[in-house]
Amino acid sequence: MKKRLYLIAMLILPGFVFAQKPTLAELSAFYKPPGNPILKADSSLVFYDSLKKQIVKWQKADVFNPAAIVKDGKIYMFTRSEDNPAAILGGRTSRIGIAVSEDGVSFKNFPTPVLYPDESKFKQYDYPGGCEDPRVVETEDGQYVMAYTAWNYDVPRLSMAVSKDLFHWEKKEPAFAAAYNGKFLNMASKSGSMITGMKSGRPILTKINGKYWMYWGEHFVNLAWSVNLSDWYPLLDESGELKKTMITRPGKFDSDLTECGPPALITDKGILLIYNGKNATNETADPLLPKGTYSVGEVVFDINNMETIISRTDTCLLKPTLPHEVTGQYKAGTIFSEGLVYFKGKWYLYYGTADSFVGVAIAK
Repeated sequence: MKKRLYLIAMLILPGFVFAQKPTLAELSAFYKPPGNPILKADSSLVFYDSLKKQIVKWQKADVFNPAAIVKDGKIYMFTRSEDNPAAILGGRTSRIGIAVSEDGVSFKNFPTPVLYPDESKFKQYDYPGGCEDPRVVETEDGQYVMAYTAWNYDVPRLSMAVSKDLFHWEKKEPAFAAAYNGKFLNMASKSGSMITGMKSGRPILTKINGKYWMYWGEHFVNLAWSVNLSDWYPLLDESGELKKTMITRPGKFDSDLTECGPPALITDKGILLIYNGKNATNETADPLLPKGTYSVGEVVFDINNMETIISRTDTCLLKPTLPHEVTGQYKAGTIFSEGLVYFKGKWYLYYGTADSFVGVAIAK
């Protein structure tokens, strides 16, 4: 029986060493180190905006909601950076910048953004709102895939981009443009967490049953699959609508939203999805948290049935506790996680705080 189960596992996840699977326990005990916030807006960063035809201070307002990846012994962070502090929340242009660190805490910005609105066919999707909230994964052949939100002030669309070097990105169509004859192209979509497994000490994008998979969504979580990492097909229910793999829970930290966080990770207990829960602002709110608070929780899905929940935290693992986490654009309090890396024997979880700064929590 043991031999049979091993062979089944190897068929599901070819090329992956199961001894490398991290434990759920080690990914459930994060602490906030000194030095937070680790990144603040930098008004000295400028570049030429070809659409506005002028030099802009692309990170003058805020920097938050980061992705992260390890390459050549360093951590590269991708930040959502906003330009205009005079504009109200959601009324700015976001561009995705890149920063680098040798210790996981001290980061240095590169001078120009790596993904932003330009004069291309994608302008209809990402201008003037911009490119927001990245999640980045590495493929087995050393390429990189980014899931991000393209925002045109009308409909937010989960979109894809690919790169060979982290600095030059090729935009693809919105993730659901081709699926079901474009049925979900003009539907609001966000937050794509592609499933990864550990290989050579790093989370690497993996196939399950011959396909790539991604949890996504904010009002509820859906599961989508792809064969080319550009075109994604959400799972549908019997009526042909989006299937709800995970939903909000009245009275808990995720009573209003369940928004996917960093790329999902195969662990010893199943597929771990770290996600961001928003507390409701009405009578269904968790009474132990301020109303409207964003905090971090975890859910584990069955690797043999990726829609089945094995376990889910009843209380949040990380919540706003530091001054900068309850000030800024979003004063109700925010920890919004999007980046998770394994670096020098520790797990680093990167998050946005109050839509204004970048923070980190570490698990040994």
